[in-house]
Amino acid sequence: MEVCYNANTIAGHPDVHSPVTTLTKENAPAFYEPDVQILTSGGLRIPVHASILVSASPVLENITDRPRKHRSSEKVIPILGVPCGAVSSFVGFLYTSRCTEEEMEKYGIHLLALSHVYSVPQLKQRCTKGLGERLTIDNVVDVLQLARLCDAPDLYLRCMKLAASRFKAVEKTEGWKFLQDHDPWLELQILQFMDEAESRIKRTRRRRQEQGLYLQLSEAMECLEHICTEGCTSVGPYEVGPTKNRGPCSKFSTCQGLQLLIRHFATCKKRVNGGCLRCKRMWQLLRLHSSMCEQSDSCRVPLCSRTRVFVWGWMPLPAHTGLLCPLYYFLETQFKLKAQQEKKGDDGRWRLLVKKVVSAKTISSLSQQKRKRMEESRGTVGDYSIRSFKL
Repeated sequence: MEVCYNANTIAGHPDVHSPVTTLTKENAPAFYEPDVQILTSGGLRIPVHASILVSASPVLENITDRPRKHRSSEKVIPILGVPCGAVSSFVGFLYTSRCTEEEMEKYGIHLLALSHVYSVPQLKQRCTKGLGERLTIDNVVDVLQLARLCDAPDLYLRCMKLAASRFKAVEKTEGWKFLQDHDPWLELQILQFMDEAESRIKRTRRRRQEQGLYLQLSEAMECLEHICTEGCTSVGPYEVGPTKNRGPCSKFSTCQGLQLLIRHFATCKKRVNGGCLRCKRMWQLLRLHSSMCEQSDSCRVPLCSRTRVFVWGWMPLPAHTGLLCPLYYFLETQFKLKAQQEKKGDDGRWRLLVKKVVSAKTISSLSQQKRKRMEESRGTVGDYSIRSFKL
């Protein structure tokens, strides 16, 4: 048997819908008749069931449990300070756990306040999401103030980000002018948030630049091992020797620059006195490799190996001869003397540099492996979808 206690709209308020819907004795025997009335600011009385209020809100449970002055008097719960439609939508959510887009558009701010005051977390979450999707330049300051009062951190952060990103437009709104006159503390918080956001952007940019530099150094270490072990286009180990059919290296830009640096280093007359910046850079690369290398007994890179190290280069001769003349350099003694001089100081900074370069190399390797696995999985899925497609 189906019984309806209320019409779709409340008398005298055609725009306010009754939250008490059609009930049946089979599915709602415990709250068959409304036993509580909610009083709104406009004098509207909305009949509701106490059992629904108690199950949905601990605050309303405490209110309904209060003793009445007279047993015969009706139990009335005033919810004032918001429109009648907002109260009706609030009570409707307590019954159905649903809130329409139209209600959110019209009463979203009021529903957030009611959900906070009466401790209805589901409605509060719904309002936080709905208001966040409807933020504009004109209402961001008002919603920000409400989010702070209602302890809605997600909505508060979202408002802060919008206000910071569009501050030039926000400071022209009436809400910002009102904020300056009545809430200078919140104004200060917004300005501090903007300053911190700008600082974070600068730190992130600087960190990315440093990470790129460490990756370049890591690549240079790989190229240095490649040149001293296998040889490249113009520089390589003595016993390997240059080959006429050697093609450009896959890392040609890095290898080419490093080979030019090695050839300059071998013929420079200023390096002994430390007056050449290019030679100093070469010393630093060799020292960095020696600090990172884990196979110093068998490594072929100068300063790292314990054996004698020879490298060859191609001396530039007149172009019409077409000849390649090998140059031999015995560098072990000079490397040892230079290393002893540099070990006297800045060991801490070198250890930190080595740690960061190794870390950057590891992160880059892991990211490349992950990217490769993702590409392989996409290819597998694509092949499977093609094979499974039937005409």
